Amino acid sequence: MILSERLQSIADFIPNNTIVGDIGTDHGYLPVYLIENKIAKKVIATDISNNSLNKIIQFVESRCLKDFVDIRLGDGLEIIKPFEIDTVVIAGMGGILIKDILNKNKDIAESITNFILQPNIATKELREYLYQNEFEIIDEKLVEEGNKFYEIIYAKKGKMYLKDNIYLELGEKLILNRNPLLKRFIYHKIGILEDILQQLQDKDTEKSKDRYYELMDNIKELKGVLNKIEGI
Repeated sequence: MILSERLQSIADFIPNNTIVGDIGTDHGYLPVYLIENKIAKKVIATDISNNSLNKIIQFVESRCLKDFVDIRLGDGLEIIKPFEIDTVVIAGMGGILIKDILNKNKDIAESITNFILQPNIATKELREYLYQNEFEIIDEKLVEEGNKFYEIIYAKKGKMYLKDNIYLELGEKLILNRNPLLKRFIYHKIGILEDILQQLQDKDTEKSKDRYYELMDNIKELKGVLNKIEGI
């Protein structure tokens, strides 16, 4: 079974011989891949949509894996028991929702060793939550798929210190590891900010002016990272 590049990058972070909770499993491709490739001993695949879950059940049964993939209907980590899994995947949703899932079920999160998180938006807010709630970001990866960039975070419980605010916007590991997509990703982010600046130029409110200067500072920070990695 061949995964998309995004799902493959998530799978690559998952330790061998683990028990995985795939929260919001969608099509169920990841759980099947993890079992068929003997990466996971068992996967609990959850989804909030009953229709999605029925499709997953059919897919898992067609691969003769129903003894290895436990399919559950429910919201977030609420249907996971403490110490039932050692690795959790929460992917394909907003960073604020991922943060809320972890925060709402702290007793469950405390019993999990490995966190593979892939927000579609609001990665900055998710990183900020991790810094403030005793998580350590072990590694990160950038993936470009379908004209979109995806940031994948591998974290564990631990302690880390924010050395520079830019590490909320761009993961420290992405910069230190000189991720091959990082320059393109930064240019992409600068382009988005410059488009917003254009929209603010004709507005004369105090709020729009504050936002304008905030975005200018953000662009300056991003260009600073560019200069640093291009000078290495």
